[in-house]
Amino acid sequence: MVHVDARVGLPETISAVLFDLDGVLTSTAAVHERAWKQVFDEFLVQWCGAGTPLFSGADYRDHVDGLPRLDGVRAFLKSRNITVPEGESGDPADGWTVRSIGDRKDRVLRGLIDREGVHVYPGSADYLTAVRAAGLRIGVVSSSANAASVLTAADLAGFVEIRIDGKTFAERGLAGKPAPDGFLAGAAELGVRPQECAVFEDAISGVAAGHAGKFGFVVGVERTGEAEHAEALRAAGADVVVADLSELVKR
Repeated sequence: MVHVDARVGLPETISAVLFDLDGVLTSTAAVHERAWKQVFDEFLVQWCGAGTPLFSGADYRDHVDGLPRLDGVRAFLKSRNITVPEGESGDPADGWTVRSIGDRKDRVLRGLIDREGVHVYPGSADYLTAVRAAGLRIGVVSSSANAASVLTAADLAGFVEIRIDGKTFAERGLAGKPAPDGFLAGAAELGVRPQECAVFEDAISGVAAGHAGKFGFVVGVERTGEAEHAEALRAAGADVVVADLSELVKR
């Protein structure tokens, strides 16, 4: 029988938590999706013509969500049987390469965040407070290279002991989700075994990464209200699926 810590709704064997950022702690997943749509729609119209199907919410969830930026570009283009050059940093803004598409998306995203700010889910803020009060170690594992600025803008940086983000993935050559590399790196930096960590993810690829890394507990966060997505999170390995982290303290 699994004994659960009622304060945080996790097994008592868990001593550390690793949160994805966008869509779990902050609402920036929706901002990422808007930025991707703006850039991919512009690309698709120019590359394929005005009649081509544009970037959709399903495209975001199936091919981009949770992946490092350039991996997301490659995965979406592959889904449309489109090949462009890889390119390199500093490619002209009016050209289309994997790198330039990724760079455009980053500029659009930062502009949206600068104009609109970062919204923190109230239930997530309260849950972070409860987790810290319970004495659990806290880390963030995000594919976004902008994780540090988002945490600061959201006033959440003070909760986080370690951060593995898109820059870390690139510097260390870590494989992106659904590989567990980022979460394993986070556990190592906290000095705990994966079995002692809980992973919190809203992306199917992220839940799959937590499951593949044999983490002690995997929480799927489903904020769209779509039963199909909740089932996909369970199928990918989520031990529990919640619409908001506040549900965990009521279990």
